[in-house]
Parts: sequence; C-alpha cells; structure tokens
Amino acid sequence: MVWVRSPVYFYKRNETFYFSRAVPSDLRHRFNKKKIEVSLRTKSEVKAAKSAAALSDRLERYWDSLRIEQIHLKELGLTITNQSPAKSERNSVSIDDALACYHRLKGSDKNELFFKASERSIRYLKECLGDKTIEQLQTGDAGLFRDYLFDKGLSSSSVKRVFSTIRAIVNLSIRENGLAITNPFAGTFIPDDHNKVRREPIPAENITAIQHLCREMDDEPRWLIALISDTGMRLAEAAGLLSEDMNLDADIPHINLREHTWRSLKTSSSQRKIPLVGASLWAAMRIKEQNTTFAFPKYCNEQRCNSNSARAALNKWLKPRVPDNCVIHSFRHSMRDRLRAFECSADIIDAIGGWSTDGVGQSYGNGYDLNVLGRWMEKIG
Repeated sequence: MVWVRSPVYFYKRNETFYFSRAVPSDLRHRFNKKKIEVSLRTKSEVKAAKSAAALSDRLERYWDSLRIEQIHLKELGLTITNQSPAKSERNSVSIDDALACYHRLKGSDKNELFFKASERSIRYLKECLGDKTIEQLQTGDAGLFRDYLFDKGLSSSSVKRVFSTIRAIVNLSIRENGLAITNPFAGTFIPDDHNKVRREPIPAENITAIQHLCREMDDEPRWLIALISDTGMRLAEAAGLLSEDMNLDADIPHINLREHTWRSLKTSSSQRKIPLVGASLWAAMRIKEQNTTFAFPKYCNEQRCNSNSARAALNKWLKPRVPDNCVIHSFRHSMRDRLRAFECSADIIDAIGGWSTDGVGQSYGNGYDLNVLGRWMEKIG
C-alpha cells in the first residue's frame, strides 16, 4: 500500500504558527505577491493544522473559480484589461459617503450603539488604508486591514464583528451606487483566537462572601455589585438604571429594565422585568433610600452611562475575592448555573437574563408572568 502524505501549509515562528502557501504559477499574474502568509494566532499545532487545512481548502476553491472564469473568457473571446474608465464615467464614492448612506438607510430604527460601532469600524479602516474610494479598495486591502486590527490587540471575535460591519457598509454602497465591483471584504479569512480566556462563573461560596462584604461596606459600588449578583443583569443594564425603574411597592418587587437615551439595551429581549430577591432586593432598598434620580449617579447621568469606568473599578475590587478568570460579568454566568441547579427550564432562564431565545414561537404572546419568574428567583434568593 502506498501512503500519500497530505501537504503541510503551516510553520512555527516565535512559538506561534503561521499559514504559508505559494500562489499557483498559472494565477500569479492576478495577484501582487507569489506567496500567502498569515498568522494563525495559536501556539497549538493541532489547532494550527485544522485552521491551515480550512484556509487551504477555501483557497483551492477560490483558485478553481478563477481558472473556470479564464476558460469562459477564452471561449467568448474576451480579455480583461487593466485600463480604468475615464474619471467622468465613474461614480466616485468615498468611505465617508458609504458610511453616511449606511446611516441614512439602515439607521432609522437603530440605537446609539449602531452608530458608534459603524463609525468606529470606519475609523479603523481609514487609519489602516487612508481615504480610498470604495472603487479603489482591493481584496489585498482586506488582508492588510485584518492584520492591522489584530496588531491593535483586538480579539478574533472583535475583528469578525468589525469586518461584518464593514462588509455591510460596502455592500450597501455598491448596490446603491450601481458599482460594477465585488466586495473586497467578502470571504476574508479570520483565524479563531484559540488562546482566548474563557470567563468562568463565580462559585456559590464566593458569591455569598461577596454579598456579605457588600452589606458591610454599604456604598454605591457595592450596591451595584449586590444588585447584579442576584439578578444576572449586564453591568451597563444595572449602571444605567433610574431609581424609579425599581418597583419595591409591587406584590413582587422588581426592576423594570427599559432603554434610556443614555444607555441602550443589547437586544430587544433585554427589555424585561426582573424579580428582586436576596442581595439585589437589599441593594434596591438602599438605592431608593438615597432619593436620587439615577440609581448610580457615580457612573451615570443624562449624557452617558460610564459602564467602562464602573467595570474597571469593580473588577479591581473583585479580583482578590474571586477565582482566576472571574470578573463582574461572571455573575451573569453564575445566574444560569444557579437556576439550572433547581432544574429551571432554559426559556425561563432566558426570560430572567434577557437572553435571546431561538424559534419563531418564542416571539408570540407576552412572555412569562412576573409571578412565574418570581417563584424561580425566590429559590436562589
């Protein structure tokens, strides 16, 4: 039996694996370099082999499509020239024009986060590539932009998020302006960040100890931690609350979590009512006693909710009191585990935490009654 060894398209440099593959000789005239090299962003040989194989497969399919295109052009007697149409015959669409078009057509019902994210993505693009027009962007620019984002320290998930925004902006601009070009940001390979640190849930005994300390210290940052610890809210959701969002006079004390101009919500399912129990009920009572408009005036006002400042301060305080890889957001992970321990159904957990639930049927009706949610929250309180 003859064994055929599969080609290896990766190598190791400075403890990190890189993908490397030569451009086929019959296609080199189409590209600006003879070899493709890109970091696979992992120190694991097994993960590098998997990523390299996937990238190699995508390249093979891409190169095959170019060869088929050449065959068709030859049959039709056509050739591709490098001559550009006269400037007067072209639409000239700047990157800023594309962003303005995207905001105008897609932003009518979007919150502030939509505009900030798209503006930030375009800012990154201009920092990397300069003030090119949409027509001047090339496929090679997408690879340069990807590497630029990684060099800035962005994680793989963040790079994918930026590329998703840029692709949408460029796609819309191409369609609206009738440009005869393909989107250079479509199909760009973005390796997974295999070294990403996973957030761990905070163990029950640590939560109890932290809640006890919050009662002892009894100040605004500790009220915020206590409120999150027994509700599973996102930090920005809690930090952006008004005092009136906390209804303590109802049969079931609860938070009416809603969107505000200074703090948007992540998804439509984030708007919800959360029963108050245990440490979160204590924190809400202490907040209401202050008789302030904002629940946390240290971190929020009518202009903005400074959740990043709150996150840095609270994580610094939590660090010596929780296991490694646990942060303020870990209370949210813990909430799912605490409810699972009582065999709470996944859709009720989603309703309490504001997680999106798959399925068309989930969008029907008004959701779970506060009494139902309250019975499950009492089990953890």
